[in-house]
Amino acid sequence: MTRDTILVVNAGSSSVKVALFGEGTSPVESFSVTEVGGAAVLKTAAGERPCAAPDHEAAIGLLLETAAAAGFPVARLAGAGHRVVHGGRTLIEPVILDGRAIAAIEACVPIAPLHNPHNLAAIRALGRRAPDLPQVGVFDTAFHATNPEVALRYAIPATEEARGIRRYGFHGISFASLVERLPAILDGPLPGRLLACHLGNGVSLCAIRSGRSVATTMGYSPLEGLTMGTRAGGIDGNAVLRIAADHGIDGAARILNRESGLLALGHASDMRALHAAGTAEARFAIDHFCYWAVRHAGSMAAAMGGLDCVAFTGGIGENDAGVRARICAGLSFLGVAVDGQANARGAPRIEARGSLPVVIVPAEEEAWIAAATRRLIAGQGG
Repeated sequence: MTRDTILVVNAGSSSVKVALFGEGTSPVESFSVTEVGGAAVLKTAAGERPCAAPDHEAAIGLLLETAAAAGFPVARLAGAGHRVVHGGRTLIEPVILDGRAIAAIEACVPIAPLHNPHNLAAIRALGRRAPDLPQVGVFDTAFHATNPEVALRYAIPATEEARGIRRYGFHGISFASLVERLPAILDGPLPGRLLACHLGNGVSLCAIRSGRSVATTMGYSPLEGLTMGTRAGGIDGNAVLRIAADHGIDGAARILNRESGLLALGHASDMRALHAAGTAEARFAIDHFCYWAVRHAGSMAAAMGGLDCVAFTGGIGENDAGVRARICAGLSFLGVAVDGQANARGAPRIEARGSLPVVIVPAEEEAWIAAATRRLIAGQGG
């Protein structure tokens, strides 16, 4: 049987999602198990059904069985690519997941306790189920390793910085995929100074100069930066200490990560629900989201020394014409303007005549992971 398919794995705290890729950029099959450890549900194109998945090991086994039943047994897989949230300082490009790489991912657990343990659980489970299958780690922080040290370093004592307290940035897989595909959309070279806007439930901006990240809005964790679905975004450190004093560390983490952002301001974390609600609170939440996007965009432009192109991706970035229009209006002083009709229909290019390019780039993170995995395995002779 020809080994011609890449399995892409995205493991979270209570879910495991997989997608199967051939040579194309669209998955040939996608499956997931949600509510791992609880009332688990297997989701396929045919529908949903309850399943037994007390842990990630069981979820991976069930997903491999589902893939085999769909015509993709392990013997047909060329390799597996894992989305790993945090690569720290050392894992700054896709790597074959040998013992050394797995140990390096584990060393990042203290700085990514909400994410890396679940990524590791899936890596190890798949290794036990398919020990001969090459596995590759692709890191969400890696794209930002090109930021200058002055951008990465917090102004804190060296002893704390040595413990890993520094800016890392996230959404790197999304930004790397966007950079790779943008020239085809523009039918020209990659712009020298690109503002990339990943707008979804998680939100971050990236200043990309000559294809390399030079600044981004997320920091030590995905909490920093813009207003998000349930995350507070930027907040004074002493305010965090006050919340922790009042509610304890776990309570503060819950409030800032799960009960803040659009949810706290407008009573819904989904931008579509806020538009539909039409309440004063919902309108304020949208105002807040757009204000901080524009304000941080100005910072990104400063980090690049100007602006040549704006690109939107992510669920809000790709689908919310109103938000795109408001952000671009706020950037008019930088030469940004949108064509109302092109923006309303979600055309690939939405800039008005005389504006610098404004582009919508559909997110294809899984496809980028698959392609990176295939390239690395081929280079290793796998």
